[in-house]
Amino acid sequence: MPIFNPNYLEINKACWETRTDVHIQSEFYDVSGFIAGKSSLKEIEIEFLNAVHGKTVLHLQCHFGLDTLSLSRLGALVTGIDFSEKAIGFARSLATNCGLSADFVLTDVYSVPDKIEKTFDYVFTTYGTIGWLPDIQKWAAVIARMLKPGGKLIFIEFHPFVWIYDNDFTELKYDYFNSYPIVETENGTYTDTNAEITTQSIGFNHGLSEVVSALLSEGLVIEQFREYPYSPFECFPNMIEIAPSRFVFQRFGTKLPLTYALIARKS
Repeated sequence: MPIFNPNYLEINKACWETRTDVHIQSEFYDVSGFIAGKSSLKEIEIEFLNAVHGKTVLHLQCHFGLDTLSLSRLGALVTGIDFSEKAIGFARSLATNCGLSADFVLTDVYSVPDKIEKTFDYVFTTYGTIGWLPDIQKWAAVIARMLKPGGKLIFIEFHPFVWIYDNDFTELKYDYFNSYPIVETENGTYTDTNAEITTQSIGFNHGLSEVVSALLSEGLVIEQFREYPYSPFECFPNMIEIAPSRFVFQRFGTKLPLTYALIARKS
């Protein structure tokens, strides 16, 4: 694990507190559409969620809860966690306004076992989550701790290949491996690059072998692993939509893996 600023958590919290106000108002998240009944879940994860009705689900890094509450609409008994007070506050009010049942807990990922005593049938975490965590082994240990025997992790993430490019995706800039923290200052955010906000953040790249090895070492059994040549979100520059909710980089087409899905079971 690379040496990094021990204040990374506070720096990243401040980043997400600032972003949340913009995200809530954005077309990207479409809160009004969600309130009207639209699900925020995408094609990739829906394929793996056909058995969650009546099951307990822990949603890690839930932001302001749209996916968490979409799981509630599928009949899951769901708990969402996030480290942003602003995001968790909005998630709770959104649940009340929509008449949906979900628990929301304010905590960072590594502190989840200290805040939540029960275990779950599923742990669910998707898209842009592990890049905020320096220690994937500790992440995997939290997942193993929070799953019931036979419980499953549903994990969908942007492919680590995406994160080795510069922000304009014109050249290779960062290591594929978790060699050092990535410290950035950005204007705007992925929902609105013109938003009048400036944030600092500290991120970490995690290659596929690092993720898989961590889960295996915690006794999880990999049941499925898939890679996809598209993103369900238009959240990077210079993307085009080749099918509904399937975005690729215009210059690369479907030549690159952009997302992956991993299902792991606690034996």
